[in-house]
Amino acid sequence: MGAKNRQMLTGQMLTGLLIALVIFAIDQASKWAILSEIMIPPDHMVIEITSFFNLALVWNYGISFGIFAGQRQPVLLIVMATAIVSVLLVWLYRNTSPLVTWALGLVIGGAIGNIVDRLRFGAVVDFLDFHIGGYHWPAFNVADSSIFIGVVLLCVSSMVGERENKA
Repeated sequence: MGAKNRQMLTGQMLTGLLIALVIFAIDQASKWAILSEIMIPPDHMVIEITSFFNLALVWNYGISFGIFAGQRQPVLLIVMATAIVSVLLVWLYRNTSPLVTWALGLVIGGAIGNIVDRLRFGAVVDFLDFHIGGYHWPAFNVADSSIFIGVVLLCVSSMVGERENKA
């Protein structure tokens, strides 16, 4: 591998890690604010912001949308998430696409934010609650949002990359 390719790899890796660090910091700061400043006393579990959005403190013991919440296996979920982050870090290191760099940075930062929650609390802190009428989307957090956006960007990159390869 030439020096120019190595520099590009290093630049993409550093950019992705910086994005992950920023997402992690925003996620943890928002969770700190919810737990320490906004949702006190503890009986303040829901704060209505608009007719379609609440702040609602929810402890997610499962994975996305509360799946496997009844299992209460934080160690297993921590190990699985850490393994996934490790694979994503290798992908980030080998990546040369700026779009994929952003996507992986978002996913890695969000995943690490949720791993830290599981280590600290045994569950993930969710608090963003959107609803229409009586239907509520499952509560989520900044980390979940960045993971979702990162996955969407990876899908877009995959479609764009396929088109470029065919052309």
